[in-house]
Amino acid sequence: MSEINDNKVNKFDNKVNKPELLVPAGSLEVLKTAVDYGADAVYIGGEEFGLRAKAHNFSADDMRKGIDYAHAHGVKVHVTVNILAHNYDLEGVRNYLEELKDLKPDALIIADPGIFMMAKEIVPDIDIHISTQANNTNYETYMFWYKLGAKRVVSARELSLTEIAQIREKIPGDMEIESFIHGAMCISYSGRCLLSNYFTGRDANHGACTHPCRWKYAVVEEKRPGEYLPVYENERGTYIFNSKDLCMIEHIPEMINAGINSFKIEGRMKTALYVATVARTYRRAIDDYMTDPKLYKEHIEWYKDEIKKCTYRQFTTGFYFNKPDHETQIYDNNTYVNEYIYLGTVLDVTEDGRALFEQKNKFRVGDTIELMKRDYTNERVEVIRMQNEDGEDIDSCPHSKQMIYVTLSKTPDTGDIMRVEAIND
Repeated sequence: MSEINDNKVNKFDNKVNKPELLVPAGSLEVLKTAVDYGADAVYIGGEEFGLRAKAHNFSADDMRKGIDYAHAHGVKVHVTVNILAHNYDLEGVRNYLEELKDLKPDALIIADPGIFMMAKEIVPDIDIHISTQANNTNYETYMFWYKLGAKRVVSARELSLTEIAQIREKIPGDMEIESFIHGAMCISYSGRCLLSNYFTGRDANHGACTHPCRWKYAVVEEKRPGEYLPVYENERGTYIFNSKDLCMIEHIPEMINAGINSFKIEGRMKTALYVATVARTYRRAIDDYMTDPKLYKEHIEWYKDEIKKCTYRQFTTGFYFNKPDHETQIYDNNTYVNEYIYLGTVLDVTEDGRALFEQKNKFRVGDTIELMKRDYTNERVEVIRMQNEDGEDIDSCPHSKQMIYVTLSKTPDTGDIMRVEAIND
């Protein structure tokens, strides 16, 4: 049972205050996919000073191209500068902010108060959003940042919808709340984890997390070093810190009625297929609800079916309705559910109907694949012919990143995502 009545009417009229759909992108290719598949805004990181150092991230040139592409399609771009800085970071951060001043993103996502003050000095015309890393758990914290000039605060993932609604009532109407709606959950408070640094020397708060929460653990009694006592869940041990993924696709009304302005999807290290699938599904769900809540309810099974066509670790509603318990953890494995495999995105279609794409996973002539389209439809097509860049016929495409021309039983559109259902034993 949800804590927020989906019939509640508050001062944030749903028809006027349509929530922003904020989608992650770890590369220029994925940014374009996010824009094409329904994002209102995209958040990205540069090559330094963001919390996803292992993502492809954006060079200054790619960031400029991405911002231009997004703005040409009416989509905003937010850039992460959300590390918790040490003294030795500050000169580099200052130089980075000078670069961003010229690139003109729509907002910066910041956690560190020192970086916040530098941004106010160097890029006063760019909105500042306060990262979830800043532990934003109460309305006085929101007011603190608002009085300093922040436009938006990202809520801590530990908040319930009731708490967010209470914050909404206590802060000015022009202050924005951003909250996660989908994606991986961190085991540590507001994502501030020390395990990665302790085990590997790679600092999660500097963007280099090795995700030790997904590893398998045992217990050691301090007077018996080297004697590992498994914490039994099954014969393989337990993945005691491994959380399920957040999914609120069935709770759009509650998210809106809590007064949340921006629905944030986690995943700057995800593929174009993941981003397209999640963005398209939430785009339709939000639009349906804003058009007519009955339409949203009619399509709920479609949303649930589609959202499972990207990689995920089962689903939970996190802290939004209740405190998480053992049901929100996955103790017996650390693997993703992977129902569909990403084959590539149609980059161009020739006059004779051949689709050009960069191959991501192997498939062959004679296979039946699926075209995922921006209009919420999916089409099953047969692979009739395949050619390399030199026009030579090939039976399959085994080499990742190879540019391929493919002839399908139905001509695709530029931007279509090609995927195939995974064969799981």
